[in-house]
Formats: sequence, C-alpha cells, structure tokens
Amino acid sequence: MKFDTSDFLVKPGSKVKLKEMDTRFSAGLNKKKGQKELVKNISELAEFQEKFWADNRYSLLIILQAPDAAGKDGAIRHVMTGLNPQSCRVHCYKVPSKEELDHDYLWRHYKDLPERGMIEIFNRSHYENVLATKVNPQYLMAENIPGLDKPEKADKKFWNERYEQINNFEKHIYQNGTHILKFFLNLSKEEQKELLLARLKKKEKNWKFSSADLTARAQWDDYQKAYEEMMEKTSTEYAPWHVIPADKKFFARVAIGEIIVEKLKSLDLRYPEGESAEDLQKAKAMLMSEKE
Repeated sequence: MKFDTSDFLVKPGSKVKLKEMDTRFSAGLNKKKGQKELVKNISELAEFQEKFWADNRYSLLIILQAPDAAGKDGAIRHVMTGLNPQSCRVHCYKVPSKEELDHDYLWRHYKDLPERGMIEIFNRSHYENVLATKVNPQYLMAENIPGLDKPEKADKKFWNERYEQINNFEKHIYQNGTHILKFFLNLSKEEQKELLLARLKKKEKNWKFSSADLTARAQWDDYQKAYEEMMEKTSTEYAPWHVIPADKKFFARVAIGEIIVEKLKSLDLRYPEGESAEDLQKAKAMLMSEKE
C-alpha cells in the first residue's frame, strides 16, 4: 500500500480546509492496481467479519457523508460486496417522515444502531441535521423545537449545542461497545458537474438525477463551510472523521476499505471457546458410529 490512512484523519481540534485537500489523490494507483487492492481488502473484511460476528462484544457503525454524486452508493456496493448480509445492514436516510419529526432528530438513527456483532452503514446520517438544516435553517421549523419559532434564531449557540449533542450521543454508544468510523467523500465541484451531466446524458442513469441536486450545487460554498465546521466540531478520538479524496472513485473505495480493515485488526477479536475437548470427542465418536 502506497499511502498512510492517517493522512486522511481529521485530528480532534484541528482545522479543516477542504480547498487545500487534493480531491484527485490516488497514491499512484491506477484503476487496475486499485482493483487488486480492493479485492485484497474485500477478502480481509470477509475474514474479519466472521470473527467480529462470533466475538459478539462490539458493533461497528460506518457513516458516509458527501456532496451529491460523490460515490457513497458505489463505495458501499464495492467495499462491502464480500460481507455476509446476515451481519451487515445499510440505512439510507431521506427527508424525515411525520413520525420522525415528532421525535428528536437523533431518534430515527438511534433505533437503527447495530447490535453486537453487526456492521451498520448509514448512507447519510444524523449529520444532515448540521448540514442541510444549517445551510437551509428554514427546515428546522418542521422539527417544532420549543423556543425556535424563526429560522434566524438558530444562532451559533444553537449549532454548538447540536454538535455537543451529537458528540455525547456517539460517546455514549462507543462506551457501550459500538466503534464508529466516519467518512466524508471529498468531491471537487468540477468533478460533480461531470458526474451530474453523465446522469443526464445516459438514459439508464436519468433516474439518479434530481433537480434538488442543482439546488444543493448552487449552495456549494455554504455546504463546504458546513462540512468543515461539522468535522472540526465532531471529529473525536472515539468517532473520528476521515476526509477521502473522491474524484477518483476507485481510490476512494480502496481507502475506505483499508481504514475499515485497520479498525477491525485493531480490535482484540477472538472466536468464543467451544465445548470441552472431551465433549467434542464424544460427539465425533457418535457421528462416526452412525450406520449409513
């Protein structure tokens, strides 16, 4: 491997300047070499997943956030392709329903958290509540928060409190056995334009396009600032953010897979002890003595 995954880590308390980060970085890999690395990661993930499931002490929450067309769906499909679906789930979050809005903003995510032995992937997440709602504070009105009757009342204090709530939420689940990896796919505005045009040009990709993508694109600078502040305020030792170069999707998939493998390797995973050697020997003798 020709790159250090720690280079993508947002260290707690550090400043994030997305404009200064190379969105086209690929560690010298091309698609062919990247595919070989991805296959290796997929194999290792499958091996560790079985032990992770059997160990039954931890769970893993993977969070993906990104601008539209950055490749979240593709990353999930390619990196997780070798995992046993019995112990891996994906949740895609869209506009909150009436029931979800009648609860606090973390409720719909809390009930989807992974149980021990499970790997859960949030395709978008509770972070939309400091992204979409920060860029478009009028969305907050649907939450019916006491004392917040106007969008302009969502001041700096309000957002800092929301960051703190998210940190406390993640710290709580971490202390109870859930490890957390958070990935921001850093896509350039130029590459997004090409990807959106591709969705418009190819009929079989038209379904992926939404006019809302252009609305968010028009707010690009505001979203970039929101992403930066989100990571500055919520990248912690127990739930770190990684900024993944995303213009070259093959590399983003390799990097994400490598970081997940490193996390699983870092855990003291072990298979539970089976029955005693004497009992196993008896069981073997019983099976061998059966008549055909």
